[in-house]
Amino acid sequence: MMDVQQLFKNLKKEAECLLCLETVKNPKTLPCLHSFCLECLDKLANFARRQLQTTIKCPVCQTSFSIPDTGTFADLPSSFHLNRLVDVLALEDGTVQAQNCNNCDENNPATSYCFVCQSFLCASCFQSHQRFKTTRGHRNVLIDKLQAQDVHELIHRPVMCSQRYHEDQPLEFYCEDCKVLICLKCSIVSHNRHLVTDTEKSVQEQKMQMAEAVAKVKAKIILYETEIKKQTDLQNKNIADIMNAEKKMIGSLDEWMRDLRQHKKKMKEKFRDIYEAEQRQHAARVENLELITTQLKSCVDRGQSIFERNISAEILNANPAILERCDELLIEREPDVYKSPYYNYVVEKSLNMFGRVVVTRSDPSMCLAEGHDNEAGKESKFVVVTRDSERLQCYQQDDQIKVDISTPEGDHLKTKLKDSKDGKYTVTYTPQCAGPHRFEILVNGQPLTGSPFLVEIRQHQHQFALKFGSRGKGPGEFDSISDIAVSDKTGTIAVADAGNKRIQLFSCDTNIKFQTRVRLDGAPCSVAFTDCGDLLTLIPLKNRKLRLFSEEGQLIKHIDDKHLEKPQHLSITSNGCLIITEEKSKEVKVLSFDGSCLLLSFTAPGCDNCPKYAVNHKNKFYVSYPSAHCIKVFNKRGVYLHDIGSEGSNDGHFVVPVGLAIDKYNQLIVCDVNNQRLQLFTLSGKFLRKLEGEYFDNSKPSCAVTNSIDNLFVADVWRGCITVFY
Repeated sequence: MMDVQQLFKNLKKEAECLLCLETVKNPKTLPCLHSFCLECLDKLANFARRQLQTTIKCPVCQTSFSIPDTGTFADLPSSFHLNRLVDVLALEDGTVQAQNCNNCDENNPATSYCFVCQSFLCASCFQSHQRFKTTRGHRNVLIDKLQAQDVHELIHRPVMCSQRYHEDQPLEFYCEDCKVLICLKCSIVSHNRHLVTDTEKSVQEQKMQMAEAVAKVKAKIILYETEIKKQTDLQNKNIADIMNAEKKMIGSLDEWMRDLRQHKKKMKEKFRDIYEAEQRQHAARVENLELITTQLKSCVDRGQSIFERNISAEILNANPAILERCDELLIEREPDVYKSPYYNYVVEKSLNMFGRVVVTRSDPSMCLAEGHDNEAGKESKFVVVTRDSERLQCYQQDDQIKVDISTPEGDHLKTKLKDSKDGKYTVTYTPQCAGPHRFEILVNGQPLTGSPFLVEIRQHQHQFALKFGSRGKGPGEFDSISDIAVSDKTGTIAVADAGNKRIQLFSCDTNIKFQTRVRLDGAPCSVAFTDCGDLLTLIPLKNRKLRLFSEEGQLIKHIDDKHLEKPQHLSITSNGCLIITEEKSKEVKVLSFDGSCLLLSFTAPGCDNCPKYAVNHKNKFYVSYPSAHCIKVFNKRGVYLHDIGSEGSNDGHFVVPVGLAIDKYNQLIVCDVNNQRLQLFTLSGKFLRKLEGEYFDNSKPSCAVTNSIDNLFVADVWRGCITVFY
């Protein structure tokens, strides 16, 4: 049980006014339910009015309240609980008359309390109370002997009526009409026509209402505490983000400063080396000039002394030597003064080398990329959506979006970013090859969740379109097709019709139409179009093997073929050089366009087979070796790198591979002749897919070519026709 002194101490603290820090006097309760002394509230109002303010704030919860026009808060309700505490606390203070006797009319100070009669008694009344038989057994306690339990009971003692002559009546009833507690006498005298209920009943009903209201407030408290925790967490995250950003800035600047110091040291060493080298150059030149000058002066002094002596015999004797020496010195080159180069330090200062502070609501961990649907060779798009920490789409002008897309080979694709000004950024790019591409997306330097990630680019699927041509000698008919080419400028198709010793030209619109034919004096084995649309043909068994025609079939000129012996196939590189395979030397030769200069020649190491077709793409040469049943790859210097495929009929294997082509999707197309199919590979040699079956039944696809819109033309050497795929 708590000590009575400690209890009074606790009660005194509970009854303390937070404005004056004394036990509350005449406590008034503000609408926010906090109570203070009336005098303290009025002082607070007077101070506010002197500051020209019309409101005061509760010192506890800071809720604002208007100051009454009367200037006093006397009309505010009194706090029942605080008034009861004040009464009880007064019992402890012996210097104050706490209670008067409720039993007599003499207003004597109370010295005891009867818990049965629920009244304070003076000393004489207490003695009488003890003498009467009916009250002798009541529980009485002396005020100066109060215990903790007595104090608790006094606080919870019934409330007595304050009406005159009703002071001995407890407030046991509640008037529903007047909303006040009344005693039995009041219910008869003043409220006889009102709706009166038992106090306990009204208390239970209003307790339920109060409990429901308090429960709602408690729920609101939980909501706000949750929001406080959330806000605190966001604050902590914000602080961590700011500190991390500052740390990143400091780290970056420290790294740049280290780099700058290292650059400074390196530049100082370079300038020192330049200085020393220049001084050596100047010193050596001065030394050389001084030597020559000394020799010249010596010759002059020698001749001058002979003139001055003017001895005929000496002059005649020394003249030949003097003249010879003078000639030697005079034929020396003119003085060569060393001219120093101009030195400067070029400052390449870019604002981009410095970072910047980004203040944004966009949360990279909540941002997303959507709409990936792409095919090799076609323009593709996806959208980056910036969102805040609540996953709501948001737009911040300072947001910086960076997208990096890498191909399977590690090359970087060009991307275009369009800002819609609403939190959506459209990224446009064109993948050139199929396979997994690496996407890295950064928002303000931070990666999206899951970034970098892989996106599978679908391979372009060639679809059969039509066939044209047949065996014969008429227009549009062929006898042993040896090669096929398409002009990037006009789309014209050229077919080397070897058996008929001619080249046939076709237009390629919605349909394939015969245009003209170029008659030759020998069988053409290869054709190719130049960038300007002229037609180059190779006739291996003639003296003038290389011939250039206009697209209309008019001979323009013969190309120098002094470097050719027994050529098989030609193609033209992107910079206009000629690539020719040689049967006799088994070499691949690269010539200047006029054929006059042999730029490069190479063979496959350890391979005794002849190359057939050769094409160049992205600084690599792809060469077919039919007898070796493979494609060999060389770098731009002709150094062998690796093989693609080997003999067999499975995917990725060949039986007599001949014609080669590379389409706009960076697919290597191989005519696998004796397997009667086309096989498609990545440039690194990975098998992709094949075209076979109904397209090439009972045929031998020997050469292939694609145009600028990636139509695929395949020549059938057996059937004398050409199959077209879109």
